[in-house]
Amino acid sequence: MLFNTGARAQEIVDLNACDLQIDPPSQVTLFGKGRKRRVCPLWPQTAQVLKQFVMETQLDGRSNTPLFCNQRGQQLTRFGIGYILSNYFRAAVIKCPPLASKRLHPYCARHSTAMLLLKSGVDLVTISHWPGHASVNTTNRYASADLEMKRQAIARAQPLASSLTPPDSWRHDVSVIEWLASL
Repeated sequence: MLFNTGARAQEIVDLNACDLQIDPPSQVTLFGKGRKRRVCPLWPQTAQVLKQFVMETQLDGRSNTPLFCNQRGQQLTRFGIGYILSNYFRAAVIKCPPLASKRLHPYCARHSTAMLLLKSGVDLVTISHWPGHASVNTTNRYASADLEMKRQAIARAQPLASSLTPPDSWRHDVSVIEWLASL
């Protein structure tokens, strides 16, 4: 859910069952900073996992019951999300030891969502609406191109034609020399 929506951890823990629409078009209503409301579409895979979760927990989709609860049945906190991520991260490090040098926190999912959208060719304005940014300038911080994006960009760029004038040809152009001398 974090990765699909690009939501802040607090936005996820504030979700109630009635904020979720599992049936197509699958979507979730998030309330961001300043209680700004935005609707985020859900990938079919995310919707399927959530559908199973709702069935297993016997959650009434029309209720104001918190969507995610901790083991004590209380509303999950953003620190709880961090704890859950840490547990899965430790398990991932066992299978992939190079991950041990990395850091993972809920905000990483938000950044990764923006980068996935950017790499997929989605424009910055649309990306800015996904995480609920008030300004495209905020989203622009996510838009730092990674090495693979740079490689793809250079591959798309057309090489300069060899018939172009050499960069030092002005040295032999009398009119340019005369103009420079007049300065």
